[in-house]
Amino acid sequence: MISFAGPGTPLSQAAITGAAAHLGTAPEAIWAVLEVETTGCGFLPDRRPKILFERHVFHRLTNGRFDSDDPNVSAAAPGGYGAGGANQYVRLQAAMLLDEEAALCSASWGLGQIMGGNFARAGYASTDAMIAAFVASEDNQIAGMMNFVAATGLTSSLANRDWATFARLYNGPNYAKNNYDQRLASEYQWCVTHGAPSIEVRAAQIYLNYLGFLSGGVDGVAGPQTQQALAAFQRKQGIAPANGGLTPATLAALEQA
Repeated sequence: MISFAGPGTPLSQAAITGAAAHLGTAPEAIWAVLEVETTGCGFLPDRRPKILFERHVFHRLTNGRFDSDDPNVSAAAPGGYGAGGANQYVRLQAAMLLDEEAALCSASWGLGQIMGGNFARAGYASTDAMIAAFVASEDNQIAGMMNFVAATGLTSSLANRDWATFARLYNGPNYAKNNYDQRLASEYQWCVTHGAPSIEVRAAQIYLNYLGFLSGGVDGVAGPQTQQALAAFQRKQGIAPANGGLTPATLAALEQA
């Protein structure tokens, strides 16, 4: 059985800068995609990659032979997602009992929500290899997204902020139903206006989520909840607090906790 939990290492500045340079686009455009796809974080608090299980993809890959067994995980129509987060793994694991490979191919994974079946376009030899890489770090997740964007001919639409074309090819022909293109444009403009998330603060927030000091709130902004969580962690670790909360010693302790 494949392991879905691992180090869950947060995104580095080098990874997002490198992805933007490789795709010839602004880092703010990359951030916009990440925010719309996964609200800016590729992991759940238990260090498993964020996923969304698509029952209609599983139906297609298995020729509908499991529709009567479990319509929650195999049906011709999209939808039936239920709650996000850990519930998507419940659905995935139910599908894996029916057909493991098809199930893994039927979920979208990590920061860029790359479908397991797109492993080759993401630069991997198999679905298992892609998932193992995505379990390890957000850097691997964004590298997979970068490869997928390049392999599917989306580079120019992302570079030119042609959100409608990008949305149609990345999210599917029904993108407008969820205002996908408009959300991308809005997130991009917000990032241009207010600045990109702080990589250091964002990493601290992710570790604080893992450790139970913070619930959600991964946005790279050291707001009141983040500062309170940092202070609680510092007290527990015996680290001297500082104005603004996040110090190099605190971040190092979070990485090792």
